[in-house]
Amino acid sequence: MEMTFSEALRVPGKIFVGAGALEEAMPSIVRCGCKALVVTGPHVGRSAMMQRLCELLEASGVEYAIFDGITGEPTDDMIDAGVRVYSEAACDFCIGIGGGSPLDSAKAIAAMTVCEGSIADYNGSVIECVMPKVVAIPTTAGTGSEATKFTIVTDSARGIKMLLKGDVLLPDVAVVDYTLGMGAPKGVTAATGLDALTHAVESLISVKATPATDTLAVSAVKRIMKYLPMVYADGSNAEAREQMAIAALEAGVCINNSSVTVVHGMSRPIGALFHVPHGISNAMLLSTCLADMETDAREKYALLAGAIGCTCESEAAASVCFIEAVKELCRVCEVPSLRQYGIDEAQFFASLDKMATDAIASGSPANAPKNYTKEDCIRLYRTAFG
Repeated sequence: MEMTFSEALRVPGKIFVGAGALEEAMPSIVRCGCKALVVTGPHVGRSAMMQRLCELLEASGVEYAIFDGITGEPTDDMIDAGVRVYSEAACDFCIGIGGGSPLDSAKAIAAMTVCEGSIADYNGSVIECVMPKVVAIPTTAGTGSEATKFTIVTDSARGIKMLLKGDVLLPDVAVVDYTLGMGAPKGVTAATGLDALTHAVESLISVKATPATDTLAVSAVKRIMKYLPMVYADGSNAEAREQMAIAALEAGVCINNSSVTVVHGMSRPIGALFHVPHGISNAMLLSTCLADMETDAREKYALLAGAIGCTCESEAAASVCFIEAVKELCRVCEVPSLRQYGIDEAQFFASLDKMATDAIASGSPANAPKNYTKEDCIRLYRTAFG
């Protein structure tokens, strides 16, 4: 049976993009339920954008309760606390507003209001329960959680980042309003933007890539390489904010359909053990991993080199040119090395076996254009620590 385009490319039920997208999306949000649990962090919980959302909900006759307990990258304890608030407040759908952590948390909370057992029971398995509806409103440009069927939650007891997945986790409504992210700090702008770049590049070189995701991935890389330096230098640049929001959405759709590879697989253990923000841990590994796959991904790298304006006499030279452009972007965005970040060298090297084991177990390295073993991951961790 021939696969149709709609079957091949999975996206949120409805996507609203641009200035004023939140207001435009309200009729669709109203149809999600009668009482929302608004999932966020304490900073966004006190912000003007939260006030704006609450006013729109009230004007539309939608009741809500607020859970602002997402104080960092989500843990199982945070999700459990959110589920309790959802139940006690008698909510019937979730709204995530903020960066990737609140959005991931909203999906996980919605799932665990109906799934049996603990969230750790679903690590690596496909969630198939019928969930409450989820609305995702990103205020940063990078994680792409508004467009994915994945959520990442740390298992506090085991010190690992769990990958939860399932088509039911794909948000019903995604609201990408770049004006909500105009005040993002430089560090957040860099971390999330580089996360989006990693998504786009990894989806392009993934063995699961498709022509549709390739097109979106190239578009996202072009936008990020041009506009991330601009918005990092000037956070008030509205055009750059808008283009980065679109790029993050494109890259999110890409990984939702083509997945990620070795960079994400190795990044998650660093975040779980050393509490490095996800986008930064990706960036710390990105050029090292890209260089390691150069001969295997050369054609795709050369394609990206051409897209960003690198003119070279050979495919090999273009491939290297793209890797160097990524290194330069990380330099412009002041990405530290693992050592410069302050990670203890002895602790890092003592953790190599666990990190590499967890990286391979995540399944992401298996999507890379070359075969990766635990020993390969240990080698790359050593190189990246530098």
